[in-house]
Amino acid sequence: MTSKFERELDKLRSRIIKMGSAVDEQVELAFRCLNDWDEALALHVMGRDEKVDRLDIKIERQCLRIFALQQPVASDLRLIMAALNINSELERMGDLAYNIAKAVSTLKKSSDTINRLDVKQLTDAVQSMVRHTIDSFVDSNLNLALSVMRSDRRVDQYEERIRRQTIQLMKENPDFVEAGATLIIQLRNMERIADHATNVAEEVIFVAKAKIVPNRFDDDAYEELEREIGLGDDDDQD
Repeated sequence: MTSKFERELDKLRSRIIKMGSAVDEQVELAFRCLNDWDEALALHVMGRDEKVDRLDIKIERQCLRIFALQQPVASDLRLIMAALNINSELERMGDLAYNIAKAVSTLKKSSDTINRLDVKQLTDAVQSMVRHTIDSFVDSNLNLALSVMRSDRRVDQYEERIRRQTIQLMKENPDFVEAGATLIIQLRNMERIADHATNVAEEVIFVAKAKIVPNRFDDDAYEELEREIGLGDDDDQD
């Protein structure tokens, strides 16, 4: 490979990491403004969305340019294909963080009721998945990528429990119906962020092992995947 091509790949990788860092912060701030009922911070989060969109466009254009001019093969081709997909997943996470921040002003009116729910348990779990999936790309850490995929089921359980509790509160208090409906939408947005984080983790495994990972797994399937990609208990795990 030419040194110019290698520089292009390094630049692409750096941009993906920069995009990941920006989205990680966007999600963290969106969750913080929701948990703290901070409307000023919510406005700040919404104002940051353009930065993520600009990075998204740069990465997509760079990937297409590399495809057109360099005709990459093997592991380099996998990296560029994954970069396109990861970029798309990260951009969607940023959009969902924007939507959550935008809903804060509406939800704050019913903060006393919402504070009875353990929304922070869900946001903490999702934030951890976002951070770990980005770290798994940065470090090519397949164990960490697999742990993100395993965590998705727990997030689904948290979301379902809080959603059921929200519906019950809506039944008990008609004044909470509007805010409750808004909250249910945002709970779904949190779950979707976790789904996108899982998709990024799957791309990390694809780049390293040329293994396309099925969307939904049970415990036996995870153990089989570990064996297929050569992971074990002795590998480092953060």
